[in-house]
Amino acid sequence: MKINDPAIIAELRDLYPRYENALIHNDVATLTAMFWDSPHAIRFGAGENLYGTDEIEAFRKSRPAVNLERRTIRLEITSFGTDFGSITLEFERDTAAGKVRGRQSQVWVRMPEGWRIVSAHVSTLPMSKL
Repeated sequence: MKINDPAIIAELRDLYPRYENALIHNDVATLTAMFWDSPHAIRFGAGENLYGTDEIEAFRKSRPAVNLERRTIRLEITSFGTDFGSITLEFERDTAAGKVRGRQSQVWVRMPEGWRIVSAHVSTLPMSKL
């Protein structure tokens, strides 16, 4: 198995800005489409555990679409073979309470319909860790 094939890394690197743009603009349709359409898809968020496409989409539709902009501090992409990869990043967001630092990880798998997120996790760090 080839790790970090440049062509696969490039494919995954092209997906990240599409996801980020959809995220900060609360483009629910695009965010939903980027996840695996399965009851086995998982997204653990800062305050929610979501199992399956329906729960993930319902969360996206119900959350406030304000203050979603963030800055990517560090982005790491790793591929394993031609059909499996991970995108992890650290980000910062400005809030009324001050700066928040967070991290996100996504597991991507190439499905017949294209690359899809099968598992994701988002969390924030305590202010003392900044």
